[in-house]
Amino acid sequence: MRAATYLFIFLNLSLALFEEPAVYPLPFLATSVLEVLCLLVFLGRLTHFAKVTLRRVFWKDTKNICIVVAILLSLTDLAVCGVLRLYDVRHMRWSRIVRPIFLVNFAESRQIRRAFRNIRNTLPEITYVFLLFMFSLLMFSLMALKLFGERSLQTAEGLPYFRNYLEIVFDLYVLVTTANSPDVMMPAFDFSSWYALFFIAFVIVNTYIFMSLFLAVVYNNYKKHLKVMPGGACD
Repeated sequence: MRAATYLFIFLNLSLALFEEPAVYPLPFLATSVLEVLCLLVFLGRLTHFAKVTLRRVFWKDTKNICIVVAILLSLTDLAVCGVLRLYDVRHMRWSRIVRPIFLVNFAESRQIRRAFRNIRNTLPEITYVFLLFMFSLLMFSLMALKLFGERSLQTAEGLPYFRNYLEIVFDLYVLVTTANSPDVMMPAFDFSSWYALFFIAFVIVNTYIFMSLFLAVVYNNYKKHLKVMPGGACD
């Protein structure tokens, strides 16, 4: 039963590769039949569990309620999508986002659920570090706007350089990963080599200091919650 459950969960999650927009598109009817088959297996698994469980205990379990809701949402979305396709109306399968619920909430997925709960408990405690990082990013973006926005600089493609605040925030956010380095600083560097100091300071503060601090906070809090959870271990 466990192997069968995991097999159909895997098939259900794999449908994202074949539904429009898809990597390997299949006819709507084929993906719909496979999804209905998976949902019927999940419903049968849940019904079997309900037969051997007291009703008040079954409906008190949040996991069972999540699975029932996910099945209903998936069937509703599938029916709406089928009707809209009859009228040649494009429809995005929004119910894809509920499919991981089956992986997390079945009784066999205890370890996955434990890891998910640990991550959920860790997130509030890293909020302050994340907000501090975002504040630094926004302040550096504001400085970049003041430094370069009035100098009529252009990128290699001839586009305005650092004149829109939101675009600056995005470019500097990407710079934290160094994915656009050194391209993002070249127009300013060509204007004056001293402007390289701004980008060096940004990388030191946000990439080397804040990212290391963020990683340390995430690791320490995750490890702490792993210790206090029932059955948790640090190895």
